[in-house]
Amino acid sequence: MILQALHALFTPVSLFAIFIGTTSGVIVGGMPGLTATMAVALLIPVTFALEPLTGLLLMGGVYCGAMYGGSIPAILLRTPGTPAAVATAIEGYPMTQQGKGGLALKISAVASFTGGTFSTLILLMIAPALATFALTFGPPEYFLLALLGLAGIVSMADDENRLVKALISGFIGLVLAVVGTDPISGMLRYTMGVTDLFDGIAFMPALIGMFSLSQMLELTGTKQVVDEAALATTKKFKREPLPKGISKSIWLGSLIGTVIGILPGEGATIAAFVSYNVAKRRSKNPQLFGKGSPEGIAAAEAGNNGCVGGSLVPTLTLGIPGNSVAAALLGGLLIHGLVPGPELFTTYGVMTYAFILSLFIANIIFLLLGLFMAPYFARISMTPTNMLIPVVCLFSVLGAYAMNNSITDVFISLLFGLAAIILQKTGFSLGALILGLILGPIAETGFAQALIIGHGSYSIFFTRPQALALWVIIILLLITPMIQIYKQSKQEKKEQTIG
Repeated sequence: MILQALHALFTPVSLFAIFIGTTSGVIVGGMPGLTATMAVALLIPVTFALEPLTGLLLMGGVYCGAMYGGSIPAILLRTPGTPAAVATAIEGYPMTQQGKGGLALKISAVASFTGGTFSTLILLMIAPALATFALTFGPPEYFLLALLGLAGIVSMADDENRLVKALISGFIGLVLAVVGTDPISGMLRYTMGVTDLFDGIAFMPALIGMFSLSQMLELTGTKQVVDEAALATTKKFKREPLPKGISKSIWLGSLIGTVIGILPGEGATIAAFVSYNVAKRRSKNPQLFGKGSPEGIAAAEAGNNGCVGGSLVPTLTLGIPGNSVAAALLGGLLIHGLVPGPELFTTYGVMTYAFILSLFIANIIFLLLGLFMAPYFARISMTPTNMLIPVVCLFSVLGAYAMNNSITDVFISLLFGLAAIILQKTGFSLGALILGLILGPIAETGFAQALIIGHGSYSIFFTRPQALALWVIIILLLITPMIQIYKQSKQEKKEQTIG
């Protein structure tokens, strides 16, 4: 069956569909507000006129390309093209400011390729078994998984003062996350009568405001993103090898991204942040994180691209989408009469395996595209700000509006942009706020549903094996940074006493 799938895949039409889909995905991912979910959803009507396999290859290429493409503006302009690229922006943009934007793009392409290829290999080999494992996760585990992500807030601080501010930032994010309709009771909360807030604060407009618009406002007093002293370094990046020590972060991110992608309803954003935080805890140079660490980029990009293959495991075997993009792909499958389940791997096995194998090709295409185009992408950072700022702001506002065709989202984006500048100037953490905003709804829904299942008993969070394993990981992630902060605080007090 694999040989038949390869024969169906290596035709001019199929290969062209993969190339066009992947290239389009990179472009879509590189534009703020135009997410992979939107791109795949818009493609579904187009596939009506195509053969089912061609349509699937096109959508798969867009999915892979968009997950990588979001890292390009995140690294060069601190403007994440997709929500999953937020963690990449934390490390990528400082590298660009140091004149190492091209190297950061190179790391991103290699890490994305490795994460995507690893997850696709897992999908090809053991999809049915992993889908069964994913079903063992319920609301208690989803709550603890969100808690695991929130534990990363502690790792964003390296002293007591920053820890307090990071926790406050995370709390602000959690408060903003409860705006909208209560998922259990259906009651409206803090919507102030604004209809557009009934579904909560739209994450993408908030993200565009905090990272894109705020950065453009900060650049108004400078001539360009990269200063003159760093321009020579930017031009030499092609001769720079990949930094030593990032392979561990890449494989760590690939594994975490694949596992989180397999869990229904979890997304690449969570995978990227969890991979980033675990990499920071295991790094020999954690002090470099937040200042332009290649390990951070490698882990985050491998994590969010690892979600691609992982999210398709429950989608193809059980019909349960791993994330919003996989849900759009599922719609494409159903429209063409392809029902997920055993038949997809038997009756329609040739088409299914051809689709899975096409993801390998899509990963190779964006790897070559990323490595070849990196010198040209890097030049964006040398564009004079008087030309760059209006263009980026225009696309940012259009991206915020395009999500829901809502003017309210544009105002949300502007407000978050102004708030981000104030928070940064006062030393608060945007990363912690983003984590609270993303994971708040997931944690709340999982917590409430778990209590309903457990008839109000909290024991449900401590009796299941998967829940206990997650508790152990959470505690380990919290203990290490707390010990480091305590030791540093003790050392500083000792130095002050001696002084």
